[in-house]
Amino acid sequence: MGIRVMLADDHRILREALRSVLEYEDDIDVVAEACDGHETLRLAEQDPPDVVVMDIGMPGLDGIETTRRLIEKCPGVKVVGLSTYFDRRIILQMLDAGARGYVVKASGGHELVQAIRTVYSGQIYLCEEIVGIMREADRLGDKRPVKQNEIQNLGIREREVLQLLSDGKSSQEISVLLRIAATTVEVHRRNIMHKLDLHSPAELTRYAILHGPQDKPEL
Repeated sequence: MGIRVMLADDHRILREALRSVLEYEDDIDVVAEACDGHETLRLAEQDPPDVVVMDIGMPGLDGIETTRRLIEKCPGVKVVGLSTYFDRRIILQMLDAGARGYVVKASGGHELVQAIRTVYSGQIYLCEEIVGIMREADRLGDKRPVKQNEIQNLGIREREVLQLLSDGKSSQEISVLLRIAATTVEVHRRNIMHKLDLHSPAELTRYAILHGPQDKPEL
């Protein structure tokens, strides 16, 4: 049995297209489809999938509120937001609701597959377009105050990890790029969260993208 995936989208033709893409992957099984938020919650409670690919623009109970309720009811389920929206507020709302990934519908099927695998492994995945959008911090209106020189309080390796997180890299990718064990990357992530007073992987990813160091680590 591969990664158990539910598709939640009000457009049947899109669900069929997504299913056809995912069926080619040996490690992914589409086990359920839902046409709205209420059906998503009902099916997930009956038989929780590993990952839900969640359309954000569903009518009635939208993808953001559905994600929030889903995480409360089934905390082990990972959510990948799938949307046409490039609006920064919606991206942040989806992450704050508990989504672990965000992919725009204009992306290729390979991007969605990578997002599913990444969030299933416990990491956060943002497609390249979203990383670029969120870096425009001057337009985001981010309300989290940034203490002066707080990044300078991080160690050299912690700054390198933060920079790569700001590039959307997973812990496994960071371990390869920095030639250190994945467990060591996780230790650095926890230390960064403690030093910056961040309380979840979503907060860490958001901080890294908005405020991460701009100097690239020497790989």
